[in-house]
Amino acid sequence: MTVIENAKLNGLDPLAFLADILDRIHDHKINRLDELLPWNWSPVAAAISNQAA
Repeated sequence: MTVIENAKLNGLDPLAFLADILDRIHDHKINRLDELLPWNWSPVAAAISNQAA
């Protein structure tokens, strides 16, 4: 419940946020987990385009 409410408070779609972080967390580097917090999170497509720039 806390994860969903934090997503809402940060203006995110809770279902999209939760589905994305559950999909990405298994191979995400432990020292970069802060990227998956609701206030830092960006969808995979946006994250890939930001890294390319």
